[in-house]
Amino acid sequence: MNPWTHLATAQIPGGGALKLMQRGQDYSIMSGSIELMNSRLYGSEVALFKLAWAKAGALPAPRVLIGGLGMGFTLRAALADLPRDASIVVAELVPEVIAWASSHLSPLYRDSLADPRAAIVQGDVADRLAEAKPPYDLILMDVDNGPDGLNRDANDSLYSLHGLTNLKRATKPGGVVSIWSAAPDDKFARRFAHAGFNVTEHKVGAAPSGKGPKHVVWVGTAR
Repeated sequence: MNPWTHLATAQIPGGGALKLMQRGQDYSIMSGSIELMNSRLYGSEVALFKLAWAKAGALPAPRVLIGGLGMGFTLRAALADLPRDASIVVAELVPEVIAWASSHLSPLYRDSLADPRAAIVQGDVADRLAEAKPPYDLILMDVDNGPDGLNRDANDSLYSLHGLTNLKRATKPGGVVSIWSAAPDDKFARRFAHAGFNVTEHKVGAAPSGKGPKHVVWVGTAR
């Protein structure tokens, strides 16, 4: 089997680093020895959008916020299904991850970066939530490793009760928030509901087929 090639390194604001790796047509983003993303295992990233959109139903001119760009699979899923009058903002903290989208990872993104419905902005998604005027119809959160973050202590505040209350303020009444996690977290699920959401938990296979390791997607409808 061919070895992995180290393509690039990104510094995470506040400390830590990400490594972009390639082997043949496969890509991986690593944090130390931990693989955060793999281009062959994107089923739960697609489900992050699809589960939320199915819960929301058809909406006119939906406003969507995606927290975390990753390898762009959630963005591509959203662009495939959302109407032409939708608008999507993707907030990505790490500048290099945005740069990789149009360079090393361009085979994954295809033409999604040219879609006029989508804007990728560099910055903390928490700032976008604080500035949400008007609120969003859909918010899709794929930040760090979920509520039990690996890379940035500041991400923990996003998933605290205070952070989830801010998330509720940024969501329209009846709007939908979906949150990705590498593993179940019953305490977090209770906090999510306590912040003002009707919450369902979905275990989703990492592979596009739905098989493989299971990740968790919580879907909350704002009360």
